[in-house]
Amino acid sequence: MPATTKKATKKTTATKSAAKTKAKRKRSKVKKDLVIVESPAKAHTIEKYLGRKYHVIASKGHIRDLPKSQMGVDIENDYKPKYISIRGKGDTIKELKSEAKKANKVYLASDPDREGEAIAWHVAHVLGLDEKEQNRVTFNEVTKDAVKEAFNHARTIDMDTVDAQQARRVLDRLVGYSLSPILWSKVKKGLSAGRVQSVALKLVIDREKEIKAFKPKEYWTIEAEFEKDKKFQGSFYGVKGKKTELPDNDAVQDLLKQFDKKQPFEVAKVVKREVRRQAAAPFTTSTLQQEANRRLNFRTSKTMNIAQHLYEGVSLGKEGTVGLITYMRTDSKRVSPVATAEAAKFINEEYGEAFAAKKQRHFKNQEDAQDAHEAIRPTSVYRTPKSLESVLTRDELRLYSLIWSRFVASEMTPAVFDTVRYDLVQNEVCFRASGSVMKFAGFTKVYDNRAEKNVTLPVLEEGDQVKLTKSDNKQHFTQPPARYTEASLVRALEENGVGRPSTYAPTIQNIQTRNYVKLEGRAIVPTELGEIVDGLVEQFFPDITSVDYTAKLESDLDEVEDGKKDWAAVVDQYYKPFSKELEKADSEIQKIQIKDQPAGFDCEICGAPMVIKMGRYGKFYGCSRFPDCHHTQAIVKKVGVTCPKCGQGEILEKKSKRGRKFYGCSRYPDCDFVSWDKPIARTCPNDGHFLVEKKRKDGIIVQCPNGDYKEEPQAESEAVSGQE
Repeated sequence: MPATTKKATKKTTATKSAAKTKAKRKRSKVKKDLVIVESPAKAHTIEKYLGRKYHVIASKGHIRDLPKSQMGVDIENDYKPKYISIRGKGDTIKELKSEAKKANKVYLASDPDREGEAIAWHVAHVLGLDEKEQNRVTFNEVTKDAVKEAFNHARTIDMDTVDAQQARRVLDRLVGYSLSPILWSKVKKGLSAGRVQSVALKLVIDREKEIKAFKPKEYWTIEAEFEKDKKFQGSFYGVKGKKTELPDNDAVQDLLKQFDKKQPFEVAKVVKREVRRQAAAPFTTSTLQQEANRRLNFRTSKTMNIAQHLYEGVSLGKEGTVGLITYMRTDSKRVSPVATAEAAKFINEEYGEAFAAKKQRHFKNQEDAQDAHEAIRPTSVYRTPKSLESVLTRDELRLYSLIWSRFVASEMTPAVFDTVRYDLVQNEVCFRASGSVMKFAGFTKVYDNRAEKNVTLPVLEEGDQVKLTKSDNKQHFTQPPARYTEASLVRALEENGVGRPSTYAPTIQNIQTRNYVKLEGRAIVPTELGEIVDGLVEQFFPDITSVDYTAKLESDLDEVEDGKKDWAAVVDQYYKPFSKELEKADSEIQKIQIKDQPAGFDCEICGAPMVIKMGRYGKFYGCSRFPDCHHTQAIVKKVGVTCPKCGQGEILEKKSKRGRKFYGCSRYPDCDFVSWDKPIARTCPNDGHFLVEKKRKDGIIVQCPNGDYKEEPQAESEAVSGQE
């Protein structure tokens, strides 16, 4: 190549390089729009969607709040809150201010709820932004289309929503910071009480009182086997066409005299129906927490943490980071027409036309539900759980599968069952046999919260004769109401209008963290400390523990958000009566002395008397010479049953070295009775052996260890799925 050509080429290359550098510098001088979101994970995802003209950073939640060291509310001046920067957020605030100065415009894109609106308002205040500026953007799902569309509809900060959050925060502070010092001075340091948590604790304790006061009621059933071409099962219904109870064995024996087992029964009535069962609605926060607890054994806090991650975005490789579900704090069952159309297309392709709902279903929200967001659903049904197996953890995949299948099922046709019922009568004594066969799977092909087994019966006509081949009389006892699980407590809070989707998980977490309740398996059990606190609060502050009072407040906060009420007036309405109760309580509550009580035996280490002490987790045995002697022992729990082996000792609840619960005789080692299952104060009607309670996945059963007697399970979670 000639030297002149080489020089020309070098010159051209140098010119291009200089032009690129110049263009790069020019671009760097162009001010970008700043977008402020709540979480760093979401910031990374959204910046990819918006492109070069935007820079996205995170506030990492709230940056301002009421001070921890003082009340922080000016009661005399319309409850004006005193907000300060949250400790540890200094660097974040500094970064926000620095980036805002360099930005062309600042957008506030925190979460689309009350807390998110309040965060946007606090950030705007710290950055000195104009509240009238249209800089607030919200989106229900973190997908490219949804995020870009949100920026076409920027609005001003909704001060009514901010005021609703502010009213809740101020009232919770007034209640919490007023009650807690009373508990410290009258009961024990470190205790605290809050508005919503007091109601949750009361629900748990009231249920425990019901259980303790419960008296089992005896009843009997008669199960029978009939035959006509083939054998089938039936059960006693009643006499003379009316349902009849069998309260005891005498009633059973009287009934057995009314018919002859050797004579045939006549098919007096045949009822055939086609039953169509609709799918459950897509998830709200409450139903997601309940179903995840029931099906996956997830704690409510775990469910919300995983859902938050699925909402904020997961890396899908070449597709980039994508939010997999819509916003997870919602009490609405509404679904967008776009999502419905996509689901219909998917169902047609995957399962066939017969499985796709012909028109969009409209699920009815609860009366006090807010409809700001959609139900919880996948952002695209084409992202099937199977397609995400390589990018999600096991628990993420399990929760996503639950959300995906529930939503897809809600857009499918009903399941169809052919049912038949036979009334089998002799001498006016009626037995009933019921059968059900699935005719069309419908939505159950994807998701079924109430799996049903096919029960086939022989084809019979009215007037046919059937033979009674055998019958079995069974004794039963009514069971006490089940203790709350996290799932059923969430349901109770929602049904009573206590709290909002964002408060269920932290409320339940709070009463556990403060050791007012403990978990035994899935059951929530109050501690002695919880009972003391509840009793005190209920006696002197009855409104705080009142479900109706708390539900009314939630309704008033909704009206503040709708612009119908002034937030300070709502706070005043609730705080004034409470302040009078405070004055009365402070003067009337006697200090609760939790004194050490003699245990009745000596320390095995030093020989000093042992005493019963109250600790953080309840009562325990401790040496009276503490702190010179640190010996402690757990207090064994009596179950109220006399030892079935020796007939003298009492059955005690104990724990093995590995922490597993078992039951043994108080006279050990003189009596070596031991059982992994809890004995109860009843004997088997068949052989007189003692009965035990045995835990299973579907509840608690009462059975004979010999295997010849069993009672129906007692559901632990009050038919959580039945609400659907």
